Amino acid sequence: MIATKCPCCSLITFSLCCEPIIFGNTKAATALALMRSRYTAYGLHQADYLLDTTHRSERKSYSKTEILNWAKSSTWLQLEIIDFSENTVEFKAHFLDVHKQKQVHHELSTFIFEDGNWYYFSGVFFS
Repeated sequence: MIATKCPCCSLITFSLCCEPIIFGNTKAATALALMRSRYTAYGLHQADYLLDTTHRSERKSYSKTEILNWAKSSTWLQLEIIDFSENTVEFKAHFLDVHKQKQVHHELSTFIFEDGNWYYFSGVFFS
């Protein structure tokens, strides 16, 4: 088996980076690790993981169908971490949309640590 780099662009292999977090073998130790795993989960179409790692107070704002539609209609190219703190991550997710046009999703995400787990709470989007 060939070790592949993680889709989150961490330069670590997938099996040591996002895979154990997404598939429940370990917890994200930081907000940044959760952010990276969530980006990777979009590429793997892991909508349940994305919903499970969204803070429960915010889940009503998200639809599994919409998450899957966006994830499957996009080709995820690169995650670029701009800046991060203990509970925020600014990033750019580069992808091709359904028309194969290059797009950039630029966001400042806020995370909450609760009951021993990190959760995505909210995001501010940049143009």
